[in-house]
Order: sequence, then structure tokens, then C-alpha cells
Amino acid sequence: MEFFRIKRDIPFMRYALIFNVISIVTFLVAVGSLAIRGLNLGVDFTGGTVMEVTYAQPAHLDEIRESMAKLGFTEASVQNFGTSRDVLIRLPVKQGLTSAKLSELVMQELRKEDKTVEVKRVEFVGPQVGRELLENGAMALLFVSLGIVAYLAIRFEWKFGVATIIANLHDTVIIVGFFSLFQWEFSLPVLAAVLAILGYSVNESVVVFDRVRENFRSRRFRHTPVPQIIDAAITSTMSRTIITHACTQMMVCAMLIFGGEALFYFSLALTIGILFGIYSSVLVAAPIVMWLGVSREDMIKPDADKKAAGAAV
Repeated sequence: MEFFRIKRDIPFMRYALIFNVISIVTFLVAVGSLAIRGLNLGVDFTGGTVMEVTYAQPAHLDEIRESMAKLGFTEASVQNFGTSRDVLIRLPVKQGLTSAKLSELVMQELRKEDKTVEVKRVEFVGPQVGRELLENGAMALLFVSLGIVAYLAIRFEWKFGVATIIANLHDTVIIVGFFSLFQWEFSLPVLAAVLAILGYSVNESVVVFDRVRENFRSRRFRHTPVPQIIDAAITSTMSRTIITHACTQMMVCAMLIFGGEALFYFSLALTIGILFGIYSSVLVAAPIVMWLGVSREDMIKPDADKKAAGAAV
């Protein structure tokens, strides 16, 4: 579906070097921040106390967060759990306080605002569990990346797989770098968003690369230089890209604005990832494919083999 058609090809590859220099600088800033400042890991990774409380009427999450701030837990995670009357509270480890003592202090503070609040369960999540979650998340990223390379190498050509994995690494590091630079809380939902962006970015790259392959096989582009073939492929998919990503970004922005604290960092990671996913597919992956020396021969090997076999017969 196209709401508009761009009649003249946009010369993306003419400015590929400039944009890739910008990407390298941004990538290095993200890596530097991760090395120096690290990540502000949430309770899911660092360990802490998890409490589930219930109210007689719908709970006011903002008031609960204010109560936690009074106790010194400004980074406490407060969200509904199941119904609007059930609330899940995650609190970081605090020296000198056991989970039992901490839960007593929390309940005393909550009952100042509402006498009907009752505790349903209190659990302590140890840092060992957090390390396992972080390691499993890193392994998930690794296997997803390897799967992407294998898929693109089989469907297209190994050069496309290499270009895509570099672009995906670029997206992942920059998203995580934002969370490190601004010390936003990095939690399991954020990790899930990073994994989602990997698939989202690959989808955009596949669309562009599929059109590149079609152009290489087309008689119209038989004598056209590689940069212009890639420019034509990207330009022809621009309408689809704008419609798809604009609709997705509207939905994510709605979560960002109206989803509350529970969805804020998840939707923020998706917002950053979608923007950089488009950028990397067009201005990172495509130039790398060009610089790796993709050619018409890479795309028409099956046809060449058939002709050779026919000639031999």
C-alpha cells in the first residue's frame, strides 16, 4: 500500500560515509558510557524485596509511590498486579533491613493513607537470581543475533547477514547506551524491548534487501552502478517504511505517555529502538553491503548455474 510515491531516487549512498561516521561516534559514546557509568539495574537484576498488597478499592499508585519515597525508596517499582486493587511493589536491597522488617515499615506507611491495605506475600529476590537473569538475557541476545546472520545468509547472501548483524549491534548498543548515559532503570521489560527491536530492525532490513535483490535481477538495472541500485531499492520502500513505522511509533508513544510508570521505560526503549532501527537499516546496513562488494553476480548465481548446465547438455 502506498499513499504517495517518490518519483526520483534519493541518493542515500552518496552520504553513506558521513552517516556512518556519525554512527561510529554515537556507538563509541554509548560504549564509553557503559564502560564508565554502567547500567542502573533494576530490582529484577540486583535483588531486593517484592511485596504484593491488596486494597478494598482501586489503589492509587501515585500515593503509594509517594509513600515509598518517604521511606527513602525513590526508585521503587509500583504497579498493578492482576486487578486495580492488587499492587506489586519492588524495593531494592537496603543495608541493615531484612525483608520482614522492611515489609513492616512499608505496611505502616501504607496504612497511614488507607487502613484497608493488606499484605498478600513478601519475597526476597537474591542478587544471584539477578545475575542469572542478566546472563540469560545476554545469551538470548547472542543466539538471536546468530540466528539472524544464518537466516539472511541463507535467504540472501553472507554479505547481507554481516551487514545486518553490524546494524543490529549498533541498535542494541545505542539503546543500552541511552539507559547508561541517563541512568534510566534497566529492567526485564527493557531487556524484552531490546529483543523486540532486534526482530523489528531485521524486518526492515529484509524488506530493503529483498528490493535490492530484485533490482539486481531486473533488466532495467543491468548496467546501473551498485550505489544507484541500492538508492532505488531504499526509495521504492520509503512509502511502506513511513506508513509502517509511523503507525508503530504512534502506538508506542501512546504507551509512553499514557501507560504509566510500569510501561514507561519499556515504551521508551521501543521508541529509541524504532527510530534507530529505521536509521540503521537504511544508513548503516545498506552502505556496509555496498562496501563489502555486493554485485549482480551474487544475486544471479542460480540462473548462471542453470545456463551453465544447459550449455553442458
